[in-house]
This record gives sequence, structure tokens and C-alpha cells, in this order.
Amino acid sequence: MKWIEVKVTTTPEASEAVAGLMYDMGVGGLYIEDPRDLMENNRQPTDWDYMDETLKNVDPNQVTIRAYLSEETNYHEKLALLSEKLKNTARYFDVGKGTIELSEVFEKDWANNWKKYYKPVKIGNKVVIKPTWEEYKQQDVKDIIIEMNPGMAFGTGTHETTKMCIQILEKYVNIDMDILDVGCGSGILGITALKLGAKSCTAVDIDENAIKVTKENAKLNGVSEKIVVKNGNLLDVVSGKFDIIVANIIADAIISLSDIVIPYLKEGGVFIASGIIRDRYEEVKSSLLNNGFVLNQELSMGEWTAVAVTYDK
Repeated sequence: MKWIEVKVTTTPEASEAVAGLMYDMGVGGLYIEDPRDLMENNRQPTDWDYMDETLKNVDPNQVTIRAYLSEETNYHEKLALLSEKLKNTARYFDVGKGTIELSEVFEKDWANNWKKYYKPVKIGNKVVIKPTWEEYKQQDVKDIIIEMNPGMAFGTGTHETTKMCIQILEKYVNIDMDILDVGCGSGILGITALKLGAKSCTAVDIDENAIKVTKENAKLNGVSEKIVVKNGNLLDVVSGKFDIIVANIIADAIISLSDIVIPYLKEGGVFIASGIIRDRYEEVKSSLLNNGFVLNQELSMGEWTAVAVTYDK
């Protein structure tokens, strides 16, 4: 089957926002080529001997995002809308080139290309995110290895927003906790919380592909019986109360959640929010504080910020 490859070249700080725009086109697949992931995960000079030659001489300040649309769809209309949205995004981010390039490809040529950008990575003190197709020798008996096959859902563990969430989860997760993962993507955060000792997790995403991938990854990690995966927007399909609610999404969605999330938190519960671009952090922080939250922790990586807050009755 032939697909239309849509390639956008942008900056690291704008990559997640741009990827979200492309994902919203209804793509059949998407992957992000971020050279910084390779540089961070391959610190030993000899590691480069085993890498694809095309990845060795890349610009670390340039990210390429590739998405795939069926040639049977009205992709010209989708691309026109993408172009307009990129212009609007440029008001908030430095999108760099922001160019859109098209080409025709066969499915077999792209279905696995993104995997060369996804290597095992240790996050925090003990969480190791390991792609299912990669070998990893455990370095420490305390390491908690999370097996992941993200497919074409968001959430590989390599992005700053995900790393910060995992670091915060390491700090707060205890046994007997109930977790809610809003916008679960590949299920990486909910599954990590369960492997850290949480009792249960409810994972929610608006995208049906994310639901499928989360269930598959839960099975890979032996936590299927502890996780409930629901298809819905934010808290629309959620009931009950949780010890930790984690949302690695975007600033606007976090602002919306700050108005409605409190009834879903147990007393003393923690709300972890990430995916906040630095330029909008003060706006998000004000919304959280104005709704009665108390700031417990702030983390920043690159252009992104994450927070952990509790509700002050």
C-alpha cells in the first residue's frame, strides 16, 4: 500500500507541539527524529559504531517529524490546514524551518524506520525504558525495566516531558495507590507507576490507537490485571478518586483540568502536570494556584516544565 509521507522540519522545543498538529490530521503513523535522543542515550564513543550511518552527522538543533496519510484520503485539504496551524504555532514557539515536504512511500519502507531512534534509557534513579526489540543488560539490581513498544502512539520515554513525569512518579508513588493517567498515549506513565508499586491505574486517551497500544504494553509488563484503559477526552469517562493523577499533555488542557480535577483527587492526592512549554508556565501555574493547589515540586528540562501540586482545602 502506498502512503503520503508528510515531513516537517522544526526545532526541538516545538517538536511535540508540531507532532500533535500532525497527529490530529488522522495519520496512519508518525515518528519523531530527534538527534538529542541519540546523543543522550549513546554517550560512549564506541556506541556510534553500531548506529545507522545516516544518524551520525545530524544537526542537534533540527528535528524531523514524519507522518503518513493514506493516498486515498483528501490529504491536500489536511495539508492546507496543517500549514495554517503551523503559522499559528509559530506565535508561541520557534518552529525553525517549519517546512512541509511530501513524498510517496510504501508501508514496508516506513513502518519500522522510527525504531532506530528509540534506545534503552534510564530515567531517574531506577526506571529503565527499554524498547522490546533492543537488548539491555541490567546495571543495578534496583533497576525497574519497563518494556515498551509504542507503535505509533505517543510516549517512548525519550522526550523531556515524559522523563520529568517519571522522575516525579518515582518520588511520590507508593504501594496501595490508585493512579489516573490522563492522555496516556503508549501507557508509559501508568505502567511505570504500577511497576513502581502502585495498586491500580486508570488510563484514558481520546485516541483509539493509544488505547490499543496501552493494553498491549500493559500485557508486555505483566500489569494487565491492574490497569483499566478507557477511550475518552480528559475526565469525561472517569469516576472515582485517585492518589495520583498524571497528565502529560499541553498547557491548555492542563489549565482546563485545573478547574475540574479536584473532585477526582483523594485527600492529600498529587496532581502531576507536564507538557508545559516554558513560555506558558506562569499562566498554567496561576491557574493551578487560583484553583487552590499548592506547589510541591517544579522540574524543567529544555523548553519544558512539569509540576507536582496538591490541593489545599
